Amino acid sequence: MIKTRTTDQLIRALESTSPSQRLQVAMAAGADPRPGDVPALIGRSGVEPDFFVRDMLVWAMLSHPADVTVPALIRELGSANPQARAQALHALSKVGDPRGWPEITDEFIGSPDVDIAKAAWRAAVALVPEGHQEALARRLATQLGRGDRGMRLSLGLALLGLGEPARPVLDETIRSGGRRSRVHAQAVLTLLERPETAFDDAVEEARRIHADR
Repeated sequence: MIKTRTTDQLIRALESTSPSQRLQVAMAAGADPRPGDVPALIGRSGVEPDFFVRDMLVWAMLSHPADVTVPALIRELGSANPQARAQALHALSKVGDPRGWPEITDEFIGSPDVDIAKAAWRAAVALVPEGHQEALARRLATQLGRGDRGMRLSLGLALLGLGEPARPVLDETIRSGGRRSRVHAQAVLTLLERPETAFDDAVEEARRIHADR
C-alpha cells in the first residue's frame, strides 16, 4: 500500500488477481485504517474468494470504531448476495457489539444456505445477552440433526458455547425429537458432560443409545 492513499485506491488494490497481494493489502488497511475504508472492506468481503483474505478483511474492520462498522454490517445483512450476508454475520460476531444481537433472526439461524446458518449460529452465541442463553439454545435446537458432519459439529460447538443453559433443551430433544435430532442432541450432551470425548466418538455412542428408538 502506498503511504498516502484513498479508499478508491484501496478498492482497486483489493481487486488484484493475486490472493497474496490482496492479503497484504487487507493487512495494511487494518494497520493503517482510514476514514471511508469500512464500506470498501465490507464490500470486498462479500465477494472475496480466498478464506485467508476474508479473515484479514474482518481483522481490518476491527481497526475501526464499532459505531462505524456495526451499522454498516447490519445494512449488509440485507444484501442479495449470500456470501455478503454470511460475512456480515461473521464480522458482527468478531466485533462483539450488542447492537448486533437483535439482527440474528430465526431466518438466519434456519437459513437453507449452509454458510449463512453456520455464521448465524456463531454470531448468536457470541452476542447473546446474559440470561438469554436457554432461549437461544431452544432456537438453535430447531437445527439439530441437520446437514453433514461439518454442519452438525458446527451446531454442536455453538450449543456447547452456551454451556449449562443448553442442557434442558438437549434433554428435551433426546426425549421427544426425531431420531437424527435425538442422536445429535445426545452427542452434544456427551460433549457437555465429558469435554475430552471426540465428536465422532460421541456420535457413535449416541447412535448405539438410540439404535432401537
